[in-house]
Amino acid sequence: MATTSDIRKGMCLELNNDTWVIVEFQHVKPGKGAAFVRTKIKSLTSGRVLDHTFSAGHKVQDVRVERRKYQYLYNDDMGFNFMNTETFDQVSIDEKFIDRSDLLKEGMDVDILFHAAKEIPLTLDMPQYVIMEITYTEPGVKGDTATNTLKPATVESGAEVRVPLFVNQGDKIKIDTATGSYVERVKS
Repeated sequence: MATTSDIRKGMCLELNNDTWVIVEFQHVKPGKGAAFVRTKIKSLTSGRVLDHTFSAGHKVQDVRVERRKYQYLYNDDMGFNFMNTETFDQVSIDEKFIDRSDLLKEGMDVDILFHAAKEIPLTLDMPQYVIMEITYTEPGVKGDTATNTLKPATVESGAEVRVPLFVNQGDKIKIDTATGSYVERVKS
């Protein structure tokens, strides 16, 4: 059992028969009245995000989670399939529990959060950046680098990313997985 003073970003807790993760929190001490903790929590079973307020000193049921390394194998009608790199156990995760699933590439290493007591996968954390090759984009025109204009490009996983005009087909780029946006061109 934890209290509101233990709340931090990324903490998992049981609330209303569901498992939630703290996305944002703020300790508030108004001039008048009791202190409280304002949080934004995300359900790990449905993906729903709610604002929830806890009064100061309120007890919360924290959940012990384990982060394990897995490798992405393939996608089928059962979901996205991953293999534990140490035990070779396989697990399938539904697409709704994966943010930016269009940036997954075969052989990519990811972290999967497991509910330690129930041994069920809760959510998937991708690496902060991925490097992918552009499979299609309109060719850039020489001298078109003066403005900050972006054009659509398709990468090897099938995702569409907005890139600067000087990036061409066959180039490798670094993509931020949190936002799905272009970071920089990578030299081969």
